[in-house]
Amino acid sequence: QVQLVESGGGSVQPGGSLRLSCVASGSGFSLNAMAWYRQAPGNQRELVASITSGGRTNYADSVKGRFTVSRDNAKNTLYLQMNRLKPEDTAVYYCNAVRWVMAVRNDYWGQGTQVTVSS
Repeated sequence: QVQLVESGGGSVQPGGSLRLSCVASGSGFSLNAMAWYRQAPGNQRELVASITSGGRTNYADSVKGRFTVSRDNAKNTLYLQMNRLKPEDTAVYYCNAVRWVMAVRNDYWGQGTQVTVSS
């Protein structure tokens, strides 16, 4: 079982920065593929950025060059550094962990943290 707790959301003006954190409980964090998703009102949840257990990253086109995903396995923590924020980045951001057990994919989600970008 994996429990995820996000923090770091808030309100910021366009062009500003925020850093989200996601702390995972339980063992085996380094084995998990991790990701950040977001969901704006009326929209489907979308992938923002992901990072494999080996550190390979992937980003949505809309955030490339502005967001950076990273992980600290010693601290069981996932990060999302968000720079040059835009109003369209406003959403609830969710931390996600994927763990494969006996060829079965298990997804775990945090409770979400609100990010609001507005002048």
